[in-house]
Amino acid sequence: MGKNFNVKKGFNIPIGGTPSSEIKKGTAIDLFAVIPSDFPGYTWKTAVKPGDSIVAGEPLLYAKEADEIKLVAPVSGIVEEVKRGERRRILYVSVKKSGEESKQFDKSKSVKSLIRESGLFACLRQRPFDIVPEHDREPRDIFVTAFDSAPLAAELASTPLLSYLEDGLKGLKTLTSGKVYLSVAEGMDIKSQVAEINSFSGPHPAGNVGTQIAAIAPVNKGEVVWCADLVTVCRIGKLLKEGIADYSTLVALTGPEMKNPHMVSTYAGAKISELVAGELAKEDDLRLVSGNVLTGYKEDAKHGFIHFPWRQITALDEGKNAVEFMGWASVNPNKFSVSRAFPAFLRGFKKPFNFDSRIKGGHRAMIMSGEYDKVFPFDIYPEFLVKAILAKNIEKMEERGIYEVAPEDFALPEFVDSSKLELQRIVREGLDYLRSETM
Repeated sequence: MGKNFNVKKGFNIPIGGTPSSEIKKGTAIDLFAVIPSDFPGYTWKTAVKPGDSIVAGEPLLYAKEADEIKLVAPVSGIVEEVKRGERRRILYVSVKKSGEESKQFDKSKSVKSLIRESGLFACLRQRPFDIVPEHDREPRDIFVTAFDSAPLAAELASTPLLSYLEDGLKGLKTLTSGKVYLSVAEGMDIKSQVAEINSFSGPHPAGNVGTQIAAIAPVNKGEVVWCADLVTVCRIGKLLKEGIADYSTLVALTGPEMKNPHMVSTYAGAKISELVAGELAKEDDLRLVSGNVLTGYKEDAKHGFIHFPWRQITALDEGKNAVEFMGWASVNPNKFSVSRAFPAFLRGFKKPFNFDSRIKGGHRAMIMSGEYDKVFPFDIYPEFLVKAILAKNIEKMEERGIYEVAPEDFALPEFVDSSKLELQRIVREGLDYLRSETM
């Protein structure tokens, strides 16, 4: 057993709509898609065309830079559409499900070959740059997080594939000469003979792999580490043991505008309109988020698909028709503020709030108030790092710790930011710029 870490800097957003443990089967869902932009770091090319028959596990797209790295079909069926946007960029490839057949992979191949062919390599992430790992680099260490502390997130350990965890960890151990670290929430009963297990307690972002890396073994310039969540490792374990790439998943339907928040058993990339059919409290003035409210994507209610890592849908009121007496001067006890500007803090934030999607304030210059530091558990000055990114000063970016961070690590600072800056977008652009200039 490793160490116990208590994350003190952070915040659990008291949002309503926590999912129950009830699991329903998404039997009516028959359209699924793979979205290339969910897998940054490579240029993806199509391996199929509309009308092609495909079996679950067969490639839909491949990486231009390394064609052995694939994105595969989560289900068997017929390729419905290859949707393109500006400059013919691939937006998604959709498959209409028919049948339960799955491709059988050759288990005698190396672990690296298997996970590349099965699409599971693309589900890993590399620090620095928060991209699909570079195909020609060996990681110093591999970090696995076994829990998700994001708002309304369901337990990762509820996956039916949990019995394959140790097989997946053994497979990952063959890919590095360093250690495999497994981070668990305090009190979780997970054991391993392969990985070093460390426990974490405290508020979000305790479950973020970046927080765990920073606490256990930070990333320095010139080093590379890989990251994965528990579900991905379990999928790798099943692939190595049975030769099947299993993209079944549990999706949590959450949020204040969900009638009965619960879990749905389906497959990766399910169509959102089919996932939430009959589950929404209303149809108009509604925002559907693929993912959690901090890092998720706003998706079209009719045509959108759930994004990687395929775990959550959050339904919020847009707030377009909201009318508040006295506006910002209100003393409404149901009005939330992390800075205690309203009397709601007197009840200790124990009762959930029905948040909507309004920003509630205009964009303004960065205020050096130290408010990021209260929810940012890294040994980094986040405001100074953001300023270095905006200035495109590579030397300052490196000095201030850009190799340790990913956009999701700035989600809470973005939430509390009185300047209303899009910090995750800024960090993403900074990482992409740094990579283009230094690689």
